[in-house]
Amino acid sequence: MSATAVHSLWTMAGGVTSAAPAEKFKAPVIEYTQLAPVLIVIGVAVVGVLVEAFVPRRARYYTQVFLTVVALAAAFAAVVGLAAGGYGTTKAHIAAMGAIAIDGPTLFLQGTILLTSLVAVFTFAERRLDPAAHGNHVDSFAAQAASVPGSDSEKAAVKAGFSTTEVFPLVLFSVAGMLVFPAANDLLTLFVALEVFSLPLYLLCAVARRKRLMSQEAAVKYFLLGAFSSAFLLFGIALLYGYAGSVSYAAIANVVDGSVTQIDPALADTMGNDALLLIGGALILTGLLFKVGAVPFHMWTPDVYQGAPTPVTGFMAAATKVAAFGALLRLLYVVLPGLAWDWRPVMWAVAIVTMLGGAIVAITQTDIKRLLAYSSIAHAGFILAGVIATTPDGISSVLFYLGAYSFVTVGAFAVVTLVRDAGGEATHLSKWAGLGRRSPLVAAVFAVFLLAFAGIPLTSGFSGKFAVFKAAADGGAGGLVVVGVISSAIAAFFYIRVIVLMFFSEPKADGPTVAVPSPLTMTTIAVGVAVTLVLGLAPQYFLDLASQAGVFVR
Repeated sequence: MSATAVHSLWTMAGGVTSAAPAEKFKAPVIEYTQLAPVLIVIGVAVVGVLVEAFVPRRARYYTQVFLTVVALAAAFAAVVGLAAGGYGTTKAHIAAMGAIAIDGPTLFLQGTILLTSLVAVFTFAERRLDPAAHGNHVDSFAAQAASVPGSDSEKAAVKAGFSTTEVFPLVLFSVAGMLVFPAANDLLTLFVALEVFSLPLYLLCAVARRKRLMSQEAAVKYFLLGAFSSAFLLFGIALLYGYAGSVSYAAIANVVDGSVTQIDPALADTMGNDALLLIGGALILTGLLFKVGAVPFHMWTPDVYQGAPTPVTGFMAAATKVAAFGALLRLLYVVLPGLAWDWRPVMWAVAIVTMLGGAIVAITQTDIKRLLAYSSIAHAGFILAGVIATTPDGISSVLFYLGAYSFVTVGAFAVVTLVRDAGGEATHLSKWAGLGRRSPLVAAVFAVFLLAFAGIPLTSGFSGKFAVFKAAADGGAGGLVVVGVISSAIAAFFYIRVIVLMFFSEPKADGPTVAVPSPLTMTTIAVGVAVTLVLGLAPQYFLDLASQAGVFVR
């Protein structure tokens, strides 16, 4: 081939003919103001990493707690500012070159994640529950995460009063990923956000101060199963790209609807191939259902919830569910509404086995953290009932349920951190016998959270369940509501069993004590109780807020 021919091919391939003038390269347009919540959290997380490098060890804890609380509060203020500016309703649009959707569900979920994380971070900062070691206050996290459990280096770190303050920037990185996850408007952004919030969580699960081997085992299980879920998601993304010739949600939805007129010649053989669509969609759903802890992708949940430090469990149980359900809603309602006939029967089956599986297996549990883990699996099933409704009420009921559930969960796990014996937290149910006589206030607060989980009237759990079941019934999923009510009745049995154990059993002589926390954990528990009662007694304002926020932009 002659040099001239090569040159003409090269100029044509670049989209520039020798006759036409070269087009100017267009710089990407990024709406920084609308991405402010994410940018604030990531920016402070990076500052937190620098604090670990440059601030003296004795000052790091206070610096990190201050930075983390300020970052989450500022990001929440930014979300409120965007909502007040109409970006949840009239100005909803696609930002960041098509990568992020700024709309009602995005802002509602981001606000929920930020508030939940802010409340959860107070339990991370708690340092009064354990007795002081060598004259130093200790928290829930390992003195030196890199030390082998029980080794001389670990003992030296404890004696020197070291503390793993890296948990605070890790939480911020995780929160940043969670903020992007439900807002992602293309599949690659979705995958990047998944990894950004998952990787810090794997690390956070491994740094418990007590029962470190169990903590590290939980982290390894979570990491391995999380890697599988990421692989499923990535393979599904590849197949959907082959099907639609794009990773953008709107472009894929247009190919599913058949409203695409222009076909890329390079993808002409695969575009519109239904096998790629169905298998790709199923794989992406699998990846997301793993994150929400739905059966049969729930195997990691009880082990990780039990082994991780309890503050991390509370944060993870609440915030991860909110982010993952947000992403699931956007995928099903924006990308695959044209495929509802195919995915609804599958999701019906998943919701039924999740509700019944979580409720029935929870009855056999003897550890309070495992019991709450199976309870969270059952709740994933209840929320899926709202997802399956495929109506505007379905979206708003799921948003409301997520908001209510997340605060109850953080509050419940905060109470678990208070009940302690010589080995740390006393999580075996037998240790909780007679707690109501030893510490009536703590037992009463935990009873409020359990009643909310059970969906008893005048609690946020009842308002949330009523909203999702009503949306499911109106959406033609009446059978699902019947199963949901039966599952709720089964679940109520084990919640009330714990309440009976606390108030109507004789306390044991060698039973655990209830630690007196600092104002930090008290704030977490007080906010949990307040939200539970307010959303139970006067839910209408928040239901209206969720329904206003329930419209996706395409």
